[in-house]
Amino acid sequence: MKYAIGALSTALVLALSAPVMADESLQQRAAAIFNPIPDEPPVIKGNVLTPEKVELGKMLFFEPRLSSSHLISCNTCHNVGMGGHDYLPVSIGHGWQKGPRNAPTVFNAVFNAAQFWDGRAADLAEQAKGPVQAGVEMSSTPERVVATLNSMPEYVERFKESFPGEADPVTFDNMAVAIEAFEATLITPNSPFDRFITGDLDALSSEEKEGLSLFMDRGCAACHAGTNFGGENYYPFGLVKRPGADILPPGDKGRFMVSGTATDEYVFRAAPLRNIELTAPYFHSGAIWELEEAVAVMGTAQLGTELSDADVGAITAFLRTLTGEIPRVEYPLLPVSTSDTPKPVDMIEY
Repeated sequence: MKYAIGALSTALVLALSAPVMADESLQQRAAAIFNPIPDEPPVIKGNVLTPEKVELGKMLFFEPRLSSSHLISCNTCHNVGMGGHDYLPVSIGHGWQKGPRNAPTVFNAVFNAAQFWDGRAADLAEQAKGPVQAGVEMSSTPERVVATLNSMPEYVERFKESFPGEADPVTFDNMAVAIEAFEATLITPNSPFDRFITGDLDALSSEEKEGLSLFMDRGCAACHAGTNFGGENYYPFGLVKRPGADILPPGDKGRFMVSGTATDEYVFRAAPLRNIELTAPYFHSGAIWELEEAVAVMGTAQLGTELSDADVGAITAFLRTLTGEIPRVEYPLLPVSTSDTPKPVDMIEY
């Protein structure tokens, strides 16, 4: 009898330990593919994140006078109170013009290998210069920006503090570097997924673990890996089956518009998936509003498979575990314009 009891006890121990072993195996597989968001901003080559520079960058991020209309700031399209984007299919810019693509989130953008959907900006500083000068966005010029900043003594002093030792620190380049410094702090650590891959096996539910397993096994992780679950490489949209024109507008040929290489037609940077539940609508066209539908589209277009409703539900449940701790950003008090500050330009000609 005692042998039977002993065998039963052993079987019970094995049965109870099997789920833990499976979770540990899943955790180890995931940790080999993905990286957690760190608690502190990463080191940026050539840009030391001093408190003075970060604070200046925050002010500039919210500064609408960088636009010729005095209405549009970086935060207009990358709203830190709404997932780091503007919750529109495409952004609205100068003269109420519609932009060509959906605005990516600014949260965790520092972990992307390049910026914009086509990767035309190597880093956040280069990216910051683009919208300021784009006629469809902020419609300003480097000269106007420098004149605007120089017209307000507080900005002049803050640039001196942020870029010590420079004879003329108020420059267009330094504006962009300061914005980069602030944006580098907009990271979202400690998501349930991050807690899971760093050792908390109970951070995900059974359905979420199933979704993680499917995400890796079905091939999603081939494009969406690393720290930001994407943002590192470029892939054709419609690798297996090209979506319709409502999702993939024929006039936007993606990275081809940067490289001029025929094989780059309809190639885009793999979208980062961190905080994805906060950043609808989806894709560069902003055509899809529901995350479940976006997952199903990716299954067909990129994987060549019709995902079942159960699989879509599990993968979607997992993707929601990528939502981390959103940084709390206090709106800065901006300097008052002076008589030397360039006056706003009308957005609409009458």
